[in-house]
Amino acid sequence: MSAPDPGVLIYEVGPRDGLQNEPDAVPTDAKVELVRRLAGAGLRRIEITSFVSPKWIPQLADADELARRAPRVAGVAYSALVPNQAGYERFRAARLPVAAFFVSASETHNRKNVNCGVAEHLERFRPVAERARADGVRLRAYVSTVCGCPYEGEVPVASVVELVRRLAALGAEELSLGDTIGVGHPRQVRDLVRAVAAEIPLARVALHLHDTWGRALANVQAGYEAGVRCFDAALGGLGGCPYAPGASGNVATEDVVDLFERAGVATRVNLDALVDASAWLERDVLRRALPGRVYRARLGERQRMGGARSAAEGSAS
Repeated sequence: MSAPDPGVLIYEVGPRDGLQNEPDAVPTDAKVELVRRLAGAGLRRIEITSFVSPKWIPQLADADELARRAPRVAGVAYSALVPNQAGYERFRAARLPVAAFFVSASETHNRKNVNCGVAEHLERFRPVAERARADGVRLRAYVSTVCGCPYEGEVPVASVVELVRRLAALGAEELSLGDTIGVGHPRQVRDLVRAVAAEIPLARVALHLHDTWGRALANVQAGYEAGVRCFDAALGGLGGCPYAPGASGNVATEDVVDLFERAGVATRVNLDALVDASAWLERDVLRRALPGRVYRARLGERQRMGGARSAAEGSAS
């Protein structure tokens, strides 16, 4: 008899990677409520903010307050992006368990992001990584533009693998491979995962997929078939990339949850509670439509069912 499928882990990045791309800063009270709703929906890993200078990302200027006020829930681990030593000091003061770091597989994209090349970026971050290890802090590394760069085009798989090797040596426990501009396709994702698996165990690998070309969900399926069990996503399909022109949002958390649950693969996320969170965010906070497909479909389904109930109640009266 085959062993039961252990399921997948959904890594929610909406509060950070999603809200940082909004034109206006979301109030801190609303962010705290969003994190509470996400944890209540069953998401166990949530990236809530970035300790970057407000000069660069003013939408996340409240990182210290949000990290302090985010509700601590048993079994839920919060992470935050830590770009440098100054950010790490703020991160430590916030007492979060997971620090995230990003670097691009493309030299040009990396320079657009942090004004330095990949090698220099890694050396700048080395003291932070060493400090994190000494402090017992888990380190997550994002590798951007793994399927293509908005400035250089195709990114060689060998470049991604070499960067993964260097980040693992630096102390990153988890490597999230990001299709920043959403150009990847299933065969490319499978080949990339296979190449990375020759370097580090897939238990340490996540996929971070954007939906610019509408292939993110197909790429999630391809990654799962190739052995990945952790997937980054953002509720309602929030997100984009300020340094990647034309990039659209992350794969929607609702879409990923629905994909796996319908296939019998456990996510331990309550889809209805997640839809409620997205509906609240759309209606009361952002006041604009969110693009997630399953989210919009479930809203329409609720409206139809509500209309049907009203009609039935009217005919019975």
